[in-house]
Amino acid sequence: MSGPDHDRLRAAIFEAITAIAPEIDSADIRSDQPLRQQIDLDSFDFLNVIIRLHEILGIDIPESDYGELLTLDRAVEYLARRCGSGDAGK
Repeated sequence: MSGPDHDRLRAAIFEAITAIAPEIDSADIRSDQPLRQQIDLDSFDFLNVIIRLHEILGIDIPESDYGELLTLDRAVEYLARRCGSGDAGK
């Protein structure tokens, strides 16, 4: 599924990643491959990406859901569900 919301979420993910790793070219990221391995993020960097996503989108991402952000596609789908669930900012 794709659309304006998914495009906005994908852009937010890239913004969060490049805030932590500015050398990353979003064109090089494969949407179906693990993000951390593709862009060589350690656990601390990954946590900072999640914090940045919270700042950009106003969505809390519980630690138990970090696995939902494994790939770009999964992250977009997860964030779309979170945005649509009415619990953004909680």
